[in-house]
Amino acid sequence: MPTVMSMHWPEVSPEQYEAVRKEVNWEGNAPDGGKFHLAWFADDGFRVLDLWESPQQFQRFVDERLMPGVQKVGVQGQPNVQLSESHALFVPNL
Repeated sequence: MPTVMSMHWPEVSPEQYEAVRKEVNWEGNAPDGGKFHLAWFADDGFRVLDLWESPQQFQRFVDERLMPGVQKVGVQGQPNVQLSESHALFVPNL
């Protein structure tokens, strides 16, 4: 089953997320193993829920693309990231 990645990064602003999104360009150049990405801003800060084929593919994306983009934009702090193996997946109208 795919890997679920949950991230909480309170220091990220909407403007920083958009700058990283543009810099890394994961929508125009999809990362190997990336299956699903959902991002939102909650009362306690920035949140992400991703689905990846494997934890190794997620880590390669972080090391080779995401963190260089994050550093270029100047995002502060460190994310709280949790990886879990998925149990079931249902996406009815996507």
